Amino acid sequence: MGNVDGVVQSDVKVMERPTRVRVRPYDEMLRFLGLALTLAATVIVGVDKETHTIPLIAGMQFRATAKWEYMSAFVYHLVSNAIACSYAAVSLVVSAKGRSRRGNRIPSLVLLLTTVDLVIMALLFSANGAAAAVGVIGKNGNSHVQWMKVCDVFDAYCRHMTTAIVLSLLGSTVFLLLVLLSIFKLHSKST
Repeated sequence: MGNVDGVVQSDVKVMERPTRVRVRPYDEMLRFLGLALTLAATVIVGVDKETHTIPLIAGMQFRATAKWEYMSAFVYHLVSNAIACSYAAVSLVVSAKGRSRRGNRIPSLVLLLTTVDLVIMALLFSANGAAAAVGVIGKNGNSHVQWMKVCDVFDAYCRHMTTAIVLSLLGSTVFLLLVLLSIFKLHSKST
């Protein structure tokens, strides 16, 4: 090659340093946590059942059973958690496999997952609110409409439902974190 100011150019190729792709497992970890929490809440509600013999007037007794299927709010809670659990399992697989060769997610897939994450989060928060409202009435009763307390009779049933509601609330918070994570990623790419 030609000589420029006494410097000889050669055909030396500069090797570019390969860029390391850092895959952050936050998304997959949160999806797995959402799966585990909603699965646990679904199973706890699904198997929760308690039967007691309740004494009445003049030595009469009757048998009463508390089951999730007797209250529509608990049915809604169970079905919502089952839907969220199923979605978390599918989205975990899709999220893990939905990367391009460079380790980045496909933008349309990110948008779809974020949108459904938002819908699932709203579904879970509404189901938790409905179940918690019925749970408060079961624990405290309502003297204005003459609804009696039932948690003093069905104590184990109420404790199990409370546990399921707490787990489901944690699960809905996980889906909220997934939405926030997507928003932060979008914001960091735009700046």
